Amino acid sequence: MNNSGQINHRSRAPIHIPFHYGWLVLSLSFLTTLIAAGIRSLPSVLIHPFEMEFGWSRVAISSAISVNLLLFGVAGPISGWLLDRFGPRRVMIGSLSVLVCGVSATSIMKEFWQLVLLWGVIVGLSAGGMGSVLSATVANRWFKERRGLALGILNSASSTGQLIFLPLFMTLVVSVGWRLGLLIIIFMALGLIPFVFLWMRDDPADAGLEPYGAGRGGITHTGRHTSLHGTPDVARSMSLLEVFRSLNFWLLAGSFFVCGGTSMGLIGTHLIPHTIDRGISQVTAAYTVGIMGGLNFVGSFLSGWMTDRVEPRRWLSFVYVLRAVSLFILPFVTNSQGLLIFAMIYGLDWFATVAPTVALTADSFGIKAVGMVYGWVFLFHQIGAALMASGAGAVRVWLGDYNYAFLAGGGLAMLAAGMALQIRLRHPEALARPVAGEAVSA
Repeated sequence: MNNSGQINHRSRAPIHIPFHYGWLVLSLSFLTTLIAAGIRSLPSVLIHPFEMEFGWSRVAISSAISVNLLLFGVAGPISGWLLDRFGPRRVMIGSLSVLVCGVSATSIMKEFWQLVLLWGVIVGLSAGGMGSVLSATVANRWFKERRGLALGILNSASSTGQLIFLPLFMTLVVSVGWRLGLLIIIFMALGLIPFVFLWMRDDPADAGLEPYGAGRGGITHTGRHTSLHGTPDVARSMSLLEVFRSLNFWLLAGSFFVCGGTSMGLIGTHLIPHTIDRGISQVTAAYTVGIMGGLNFVGSFLSGWMTDRVEPRRWLSFVYVLRAVSLFILPFVTNSQGLLIFAMIYGLDWFATVAPTVALTADSFGIKAVGMVYGWVFLFHQIGAALMASGAGAVRVWLGDYNYAFLAGGGLAMLAAGMALQIRLRHPEALARPVAGEAVSA
């Protein structure tokens, strides 16, 4: 591979393109994550139709969504192992196929246990195979330079999926009903599978390449050679026992627990029902969430860019403070204009936590351990999401609104901001030495 990123004459890539093949792999991973995230977010639109058609309570529906969120997290360590064992290509194809089956069967369900099985278990696990663990794996395998940017792009896929799917699905629900709407949506997932099969590759070596930028070693301000823009390479991976004994792991897991609770669990599940409770139309609510997703697309890019340039724990702490501010505002929102203000603030931090969290994971435990450790950190993210999804639904039933749930979420976000600042990076002594054959800056 030459420094311009062009495919060399020994390339085994399935198609020849005028740029590094890693960018095509990133695009396929982006689209896969986008579709999985978009479909997984649809229950926030389905809560009201399910209440009307089946007579299920909001607490019951929220509990099924909690199962989905929890198993989405359980899939993190499992998908990390599968990605290491079988590679992203097979995991993406298998996950997309199972996701299509689960969503298709949901359109003909009649009993509540079927919702738990199909959407809670099958969709939760299959969508988890295309979550942020996939993003971390692809970025770390295919990019030596611009890895923070790659993570920012991949992380923005989740919000982009919601930006596209929530308004689209809400429109379909209103016009043709939720069952036909689901069937229309799954054709998008089916259409992506052939492209993943034909063009996706697991590693740069499979295309006769090295990772993007492999010939141009990065240098940090400390003089250490890095592989994640400030993340020193570590000679060995850590054991799981060593990881669990680390305070850094519990700080990362604890802060990400709050992230999941205040994003997927609270806002992702209950924002649209909350806005309907406030008298805002369903379509307006869905389009506002779409705007929030669009701003998060910007926020995710910005977060990846900032993670490459500033201390990740300070940036992560700032993101959590911004989230807390938005959640403290939300109980006082009573109209579409106020909802738009909330969406603008919250949208910028929605998935902005992922890039600095992945960077801090790599800094703390080494590049070789990123998949394993981040998979466990992400599990805590989804445990928080599941608990908050159920808890907020219960608060709504008991107290008549979501206000105390949103205020509690803001308080937890401030706690996460403090936890992020307590993370301490520990680099082995050998990291101070340059990689053989490369110079170290003064």
